[in-house]
Amino acid sequence: MMITYIVKHTQLAEKNIKSTIQLLNEDCTIPFISRYRKEATGNLDEVQIGDIVKYKALFEALEKRKIAILKTLEEQDVLTEDLKQKIENTQDLTTLEDLYLPFKKKRKTKAETARKNGLEPLAKIIMSQKANDIESIAFKYVKGDLSSVDEALEGARHIIAEWINERVDIRNNLRNQLERHAQISTKVIKTKKVDEKAQKFRDYFDWSESLSRIPSHRLLAILRAESEGFIRVKIEIDDVRALEHIDHRIIRSKNACADQIELAISDAYKRLLFPSLSNEALQKAKEKADESAITVFAKNLKQLLLGSPIGEKRVLAIDPGFRTGCKVVCLDAQGALKHNETIYPHAPKNDSIGAIKKISSLAEAYKIEAIAIGNGTASRETEALIRKIQFKNDIQVFVVSEAGASIYSASKIARDEFPNYDVTVRGSVSIGRRLQDPLAELVKIDAKSIGVGQYQHDVDQTKLQKQLDVVVENCVNAVGVNINTASIPLLSSVSGIGPKLAENIFNYRNENGAFTSRNAIKKVPRLGGKAYQQAAGFLRIRDAKNPLDNSSVHPETYKIVEKMAKDEGVSLQDLIGNKTILQKIDLKKYYTKTVGLPTLQDIIKELEKPGLDIRETAKVFTFNQNIKTITDLHEGQLLPGIVNNITNFGCFVDIGIKESGLIHVSNLSDSFVKDVNEHVHLHQQIIVKVLEVDVARKRIQLKLHN
Repeated sequence: MMITYIVKHTQLAEKNIKSTIQLLNEDCTIPFISRYRKEATGNLDEVQIGDIVKYKALFEALEKRKIAILKTLEEQDVLTEDLKQKIENTQDLTTLEDLYLPFKKKRKTKAETARKNGLEPLAKIIMSQKANDIESIAFKYVKGDLSSVDEALEGARHIIAEWINERVDIRNNLRNQLERHAQISTKVIKTKKVDEKAQKFRDYFDWSESLSRIPSHRLLAILRAESEGFIRVKIEIDDVRALEHIDHRIIRSKNACADQIELAISDAYKRLLFPSLSNEALQKAKEKADESAITVFAKNLKQLLLGSPIGEKRVLAIDPGFRTGCKVVCLDAQGALKHNETIYPHAPKNDSIGAIKKISSLAEAYKIEAIAIGNGTASRETEALIRKIQFKNDIQVFVVSEAGASIYSASKIARDEFPNYDVTVRGSVSIGRRLQDPLAELVKIDAKSIGVGQYQHDVDQTKLQKQLDVVVENCVNAVGVNINTASIPLLSSVSGIGPKLAENIFNYRNENGAFTSRNAIKKVPRLGGKAYQQAAGFLRIRDAKNPLDNSSVHPETYKIVEKMAKDEGVSLQDLIGNKTILQKIDLKKYYTKTVGLPTLQDIIKELEKPGLDIRETAKVFTFNQNIKTITDLHEGQLLPGIVNNITNFGCFVDIGIKESGLIHVSNLSDSFVKDVNEHVHLHQQIIVKVLEVDVARKRIQLKLHN
């Protein structure tokens, strides 16, 4: 059943799903399966394997819930063979809960009180719709706590209302109407209208829109405004039509019973059905919005993590500031801290001459090849200062995002790395290392703090964290990790390792020196065969005796590569990088039971350019030096900018001032834009045209200039 369930939701081939599940059950990771088990999975990528993981978990949760419900119904002695079959055949949680609803233990309800007063037989008589003088019949039930026929009829209607609420067909019909016709509307709370904090939500003070069509960012904004107490939110449909749909399903006569049932239907709808199912519809819309927002966040994070590194170059990094000065650090090519101090080029000290002299001498002393400047306070002023300096050597100057640097600098990871330095020094080091290798540095920071999503605090936090963890893992393994320089957080994201083994690797390296071969990794305490199998292909060892140790070729296929070299009459070293030989190799000669064309093609591709970084090299970028604040902007200007966030409704662009500008999705292209990511990517250098400037609201509307 699990395979059928996953096939239904993914449309993937059954045999590929079976093989993937078998590998997952053997504790294989997604990166390992997608990279080194292509023959088994039919060449599924990490996204498709991730979908299998997702629906496998959903199926297991559904089955677990079925078992719990069946056990409860058995204990209540209400489980019929028909009900059992319906529950076992159910393929979604909503239907399952509807089937269980009539038997669910309830709090004290009006229907329960009516049953205690002996009114269930009266309710059944009314539902039969055969009695004409229902008041005379109801009179027989006037006893105990009941003092009138009206009370007896009201109690019977409460029982009928509960029955109506529990009918699966009625619930599904109303769900269908909500799905197709529901409107979400908002009203501002009058006392909050002038609240300064409420102003950012003023577009939603009086709003109405189809719930099925509302964009994810708008729904999340509305729900945030509601949670902060600025607006009230309502879900609405055509109540008359909804009631008519229920009437047609129940009422079959025109007598007094029908009148009572009609009253019960109205009560069931207003008191039970609509409140419950409209909340369910809103929750489903929220889940859909969450999924959309999480997807955007994940795409942005992937682009950020795979941002262009400058590589192993000596860097001088500056965390700019005014009153507190600019914190300067010098890093060697591997990111080790060699020097730190503070300069005061800006107000109030204005020691620009002293700062220029100091930067010049440090650049020469530490043979600096690039300068990284944080993009926060005083960034533009510091960049202008640096560009005045006449360096003896060619030094590239970069402005680097500081997002999350303060989180890192105060973290345990930073304290462990730099126990003798304060947060300001750690922050500067982080800025410099981000230029050298964004991925290696950003994995040390909680992804939610990097600032590349929208409404990340409003979406399901468990789902968000899970998705972001997957993105980090996939990015780290796609690039590969130098085991001899990697930090614990970076090693933790390698396939099959995790935090504890990463710590063991780090400690073993410190105690025994650098690893000289992949095989030596097996000596790390608690790193067993399974962990080695999952991790080895993603770990790199520079200058190893076996050159394959610095490639993505997995040790389990080394013998195949060695045989290729032998068959071609060359050494392993001479085979690697030799495209002429590699491209004429007949791969069919090297097929085995587990290794076929996909893996062999990957091996050849890797051997052509072993250890090639999939990321582009960082490029220098310069903002318009005449634009310093929002008041310097005017309509029609063409400006250089860097994409610093992407959403479903457009992208935000850093144009070198405090406020980022927005390119709305409608201004990305003259044709329809289905996906913003098809037109721009994070940290892309672009030219924008200023369309509108709202200084009061600090909003800048831009257009992508082609």
